[in-house]
Amino acid sequence: MRTKNVLAALTAAPLAAALIAVPAHAATAAPACPAPTKAELKGQDDSDKPAKGTKALRGVRVRHLPKGFTNGWLSAMKDNGITEYGYTWSDNRDDIDLAHRSLWVRVVCWPKATKLSHLKKLPVSGGTFAGNPRTVKLGGRTVLRKEGDGALGHGRFVGWVERPGVVVTVMASQPLVPELAAIVRGIKL
Repeated sequence: MRTKNVLAALTAAPLAAALIAVPAHAATAAPACPAPTKAELKGQDDSDKPAKGTKALRGVRVRHLPKGFTNGWLSAMKDNGITEYGYTWSDNRDDIDLAHRSLWVRVVCWPKATKLSHLKKLPVSGGTFAGNPRTVKLGGRTVLRKEGDGALGHGRFVGWVERPGVVVTVMASQPLVPELAAIVRGIKL
């Protein structure tokens, strides 16, 4: 009798697994794009002193965060089906001081972004890849790269498509450019 029960259990397990299978669309769905909370969308006027650490953005980890940041602030916006969610770390020097250290990490949720060339058409007001950005390998990723301009400040601006619909951009001021590869490598969603 015991043998029959064991055989019945062994036969029933695969049958149950087949009947309770996860739907195909659920098994292949990509993780959602990190997005700000409603509170973060509303309350962006405050700066953080001291700046938040590597987990300043929900769903984003900046595992290589240079030392010496004193201020930080969140930026979040939703418009026309696009969500921008970023955090800027900064020291207390004036923005025009070439020794000023700042790092801006942003995630843009844009369903049309599926390949690197789409970044040239990124529908955002600031931090775009207009002009002639170069495609380079940096931190183990293929990224678009351009030099910072007046609007972004001095330094280097890079971006990549993390997965379809999810764009990551990073702006590092000139003193942080030597660490940019480590910063890019350390960003995990």
